[in-house]
Amino acid sequence: MQSVVGQIQSGKSSTRRVSSSLAFLIGSGILGLAANGIGQEVSTNAPAFNASPTDPVLGLLLEKGMITEQEAAKVQAQADAMRTNEISELRESDSQWKISKAVKNMEFFGDVRLRYENRTAKDPNGGTIELNRLRFSVRVGLRGELFDDFYYGVRVETAANPRSPWVTFGSSASSGSSASPYQGPFGKSNSTLAIGQAYLGWRPEPWFDITLGQMPNPLYTTPMIWDSDLDPMGAAEHFKYQVGEADFFANFGQFLYADTNPTQTAPGYFNPLTTSSGSLPFLLAWQGGFDYHFTKQVDFKIAATLYNYTAYNNGLPLPVNPTYATSPGFSGTYVGQGGTQSQLSSTSKGSYNQNNNGGSTAFDGFYSNETGINDLLVLEIPFELNIKMAKLDYRVFGDYAQNLDGNQRAQAAYNASLSPYFSGTGAGAGLIPISSPQTHDDKAYQIGLAIANKDAMGLVYGTNSRKNGWEFRTYWQHVEQYSLDPNLIDSDYFEGAENLQGAYAAIAYGFTDNLVGTFRYGYASRINNKLGTGSSNQDIPQMNPINQYQVLQFDLSCQF
Repeated sequence: MQSVVGQIQSGKSSTRRVSSSLAFLIGSGILGLAANGIGQEVSTNAPAFNASPTDPVLGLLLEKGMITEQEAAKVQAQADAMRTNEISELRESDSQWKISKAVKNMEFFGDVRLRYENRTAKDPNGGTIELNRLRFSVRVGLRGELFDDFYYGVRVETAANPRSPWVTFGSSASSGSSASPYQGPFGKSNSTLAIGQAYLGWRPEPWFDITLGQMPNPLYTTPMIWDSDLDPMGAAEHFKYQVGEADFFANFGQFLYADTNPTQTAPGYFNPLTTSSGSLPFLLAWQGGFDYHFTKQVDFKIAATLYNYTAYNNGLPLPVNPTYATSPGFSGTYVGQGGTQSQLSSTSKGSYNQNNNGGSTAFDGFYSNETGINDLLVLEIPFELNIKMAKLDYRVFGDYAQNLDGNQRAQAAYNASLSPYFSGTGAGAGLIPISSPQTHDDKAYQIGLAIANKDAMGLVYGTNSRKNGWEFRTYWQHVEQYSLDPNLIDSDYFEGAENLQGAYAAIAYGFTDNLVGTFRYGYASRINNKLGTGSSNQDIPQMNPINQYQVLQFDLSCQF
């Protein structure tokens, strides 16, 4: 380059020849820069070539008289043609995922979990039901923020059961009593996908937001009250405010419990004799609490929550309506007693047969009205004390709950058990008699301890994932018959049943930042031998009362 410039400076006679040579060299460089620029522009998703980065170079060469305008125009045209052709080729071969301009950010999240599980339930006579299952669950979703202070979330998961996304390997499904499930190996007809979360939210201020749809549980609570897999539907409002070292919060929920439409019908459409009318049942929740930070290493969190159920009767007669006995009867009176017969007959081996009255009623958790939400006004007080040390984190936690309408719930259960449907010789005959209303069985409590290495708290429940992190968690739980909603409590510990108490222990370890292994064990026994063990869980619905129960689980979870 220096020799060429020297020739230009030595004489005007050689200017035209040197300019042509220099134009050739510069043109080659421009084409190289253009090709490089194309790759850079496309890879960074920037607007493609609004102005060529080589234009100032051509302008400078023209100004110095080193090239002619015709030569500059020719080189520029060649560079433009090259850019156009290569961009066209890239756009045809590489598609791009387009996102709406309203989306501020988006997070892809979910998990894949594998499980070995053993459940064993024993009745008062020693009859046993045991399940050994290999299971899996998949949950995949998108969540994020929209512009103008909105946020969103969608998640799909295996299984339609609201309290469990788990599916048993090799299982098949039957569509009715006359249908036959596919009997071949490796059955997968139960492996379906269902919408588990679909919600929108608005956060106009940092201290307030509102969520609508089917959402992650917005309440501070424990599995004693709410199964962690449940995603309530409806609306929730959240408030928070800081005063000194205390973070105050308030959560309110208006959750649609079940769609019982039609809420109004004339005689002859659904029931040939009567008119039915009612309202949709709602679960209303009011919660207030605070998290006080004594130091950066020590804080204490506590809340009080009141749960109220509206329109649970929905116009259906009480204490029991046999028409709805074979399906979840949220509108019927909760009895929870269970039967004196097995699911097939009172003469089946191993069945709990107190009266031996002969009959063949299938008391599977629905015939004996174990789902009713009548007379529930539950006060819950969850709490936790967190202590962070140099290498270990500690948490002392617990929960206390009492059904303020437990007296009425127990009396209603006693009255229903004396009804002709259960006490006679009809379809519902065979319910375990209640000697007297057990009005004192209206409380539940949990107390436990968790220890984890630094920043690993939450591994057991899957709310955290960290390489080489570990957590040990244990608690004692006591749930009386008329204390809680049997349709909400954790379906694993202990079988989602009431009138049971026992111990739970779990340990989790993070093999990588995404892969966590967890071992869990729980054992429970019946509290009040005068009552059954009310439950609406679908894992072992055939046995009530459960006298002893244990569960063992090994999980391998991949989180992303």
